[in-house]
Amino acid sequence: MKKPYRLGFSDFLGKILLYGVFWIFTFLTIYPLFWLVMSSFKTTQAFQMDRLGLPNPFFFGNYPMAWKIGKFDILFGNSLFYTITTTLAVLLFSFMAGFAFAKIKSKATGWLYKSFVIGILLTLQSIMVPLFLVTNAVGLYNTRLGILIPYIGIGLPMGVYLGTEFIKSIPDALIESARIDGASYGRIFASIVVPMTKPVAITLSILTFTGIWNEFMLINILASKETIKSLPVGILKFSGALATDYGKQFAALTIGMVPMLVFYLIFRKQITQGVSAGAVKG
Repeated sequence: MKKPYRLGFSDFLGKILLYGVFWIFTFLTIYPLFWLVMSSFKTTQAFQMDRLGLPNPFFFGNYPMAWKIGKFDILFGNSLFYTITTTLAVLLFSFMAGFAFAKIKSKATGWLYKSFVIGILLTLQSIMVPLFLVTNAVGLYNTRLGILIPYIGIGLPMGVYLGTEFIKSIPDALIESARIDGASYGRIFASIVVPMTKPVAITLSILTFTGIWNEFMLINILASKETIKSLPVGILKFSGALATDYGKQFAALTIGMVPMLVFYLIFRKQITQGVSAGAVKG
């Protein structure tokens, strides 16, 4: 009978060092967020007198003032609209195109797929000026549609790549048997393909949701009306004349950060499963 394995001193020391590193990284990640939130409950004078201490007393007036100055009631709704609409559109169009590229063979399939995937290599900075010129030329400047179309277009290359590579792993025999039974491609896509793409759908949703919610440069170019801009643009107001009004500035940053924290807290299990299961074969 084998004797039970006992941890030696070196194993015990290695475990302590490993946990120590984990705790250090956890502290370095959480403390800046904690400091930001706590600083948002200080007046500017209190912050300048004690930058690292806790609020004493807590001052809640920064939030309503930051909300009013930044016009967050409008911008918050715009951010939700752009983010949710873009995420749903990217998921739908990516999987529809991915299904066609992976399972419906034709001479044009290869070229069309490559034309989508090559978009992954394009940086936002390289297409900002052409996007502005085209949007202005077709009369979509300062419109929500003129913002949504570029957002969806920018998200499609990665979405089409992930969707195509994942759908390729679905057995062809499953698709062929459904076709023999008389199912149309639309029925196959809705009943077979979509339910099986849940892991990669979660991964793509995370990438799109976080990217659009935090996007700043493009919407600042495609729109000059404050009524159709998004939350990051409103936060920018606190970096100008209000840059030294730290209380309101920290409150604005916290308002912009909270939705993403709530998103991760609510969907943390799905996010973990999606990231681990959403890897695809190249």
